[in-house]
Amino acid sequence: MIGDLEFERPITDLRKKIDELKELTKTADVDLTAEIQKLEKRLENLQDDIYKNMKPWDRVQVARHPGRPTTLDYIPRLFSDFLELHGDRYYGDDEAIVGGIATFEGIPVTVIGHQRGKDTKENIRRNFGMPHPEGYRKALRLMKQAEKFRRPVICFIDTKGAFPGKAAEERGQSEAIAKNIFEMSGLKVPIICIVIGEGGSGGALALGVGDRLLMLENSTYSVISPEGAAALLWKDASQAKRAAETMKITAPDLLSLGIVDEIIPEAKGGAHKNDLSVQAEAIKVSLKRSLNELLPLSTGEIVDQRYTKYKKIGKYEIEEERNLDQIKSR
Repeated sequence: MIGDLEFERPITDLRKKIDELKELTKTADVDLTAEIQKLEKRLENLQDDIYKNMKPWDRVQVARHPGRPTTLDYIPRLFSDFLELHGDRYYGDDEAIVGGIATFEGIPVTVIGHQRGKDTKENIRRNFGMPHPEGYRKALRLMKQAEKFRRPVICFIDTKGAFPGKAAEERGQSEAIAKNIFEMSGLKVPIICIVIGEGGSGGALALGVGDRLLMLENSTYSVISPEGAAALLWKDASQAKRAAETMKITAPDLLSLGIVDEIIPEAKGGAHKNDLSVQAEAIKVSLKRSLNELLPLSTGEIVDQRYTKYKKIGKYEIEEERNLDQIKSR
């Protein structure tokens, strides 16, 4: 099957055998129903075994799958009356980030998300989902507008990272990302962030500071790509699979670390293999639950809870206390 990944090869081979037997049953005077049923049962068991025991690198491949649904695939299935807004009012419009106003279950919201292409032509237009500074400034403009009109902000994260080109740096890429992180930390409306694909580096974090961080089951979220980490750690980008194992970038790992609030289930093999409406409905359930929890809060409570949420992430020790404990244990 087109688009099947390396770890799915045993499934692909067995499915091909089943199709061949079915074709033989049609063309030849042979009843192979029993054999086909046995193979279909084996296929079902094989799928359960492979998809329930996916390695981190397997999930990285699924998160990057070219057929995986994008922000613009989900928006019409989750929201009504979406009106896209363009431009950062400084330089121009960046099509690697889409955003606008919409209605979710009768509630006015602001929707912002990374957008990659479905084919080569669209990927070039969208810069492969890697935003320039004007993309992040557009996102911030929409967030501040949402704050003014008391609209919740919903962000879809799906990028390899911010564009690292010379022009982007000249226009203030680092400052744009840093300002988004700073402003989102104190925004006085609910912010819900959903990682729907690959959440890479500061390019993802610039849309990732919120009250709830949700992740699709096979998405990833990391400070650097596995290839980049491998190049830094072992001077060898081909060690990406090894890096993915150690980086804790998958949804289950991040949930156990307290970074992610909820995992949204996907179909076996990834969201690209599910009916898009079914996957959108799973996201809608989580979105609705998060909004029901956040909307009753006052602006002060929203900011305080956001501060507490990020303060609790990670562990630290005060040096004096650690030394005192060591002395007591002697």
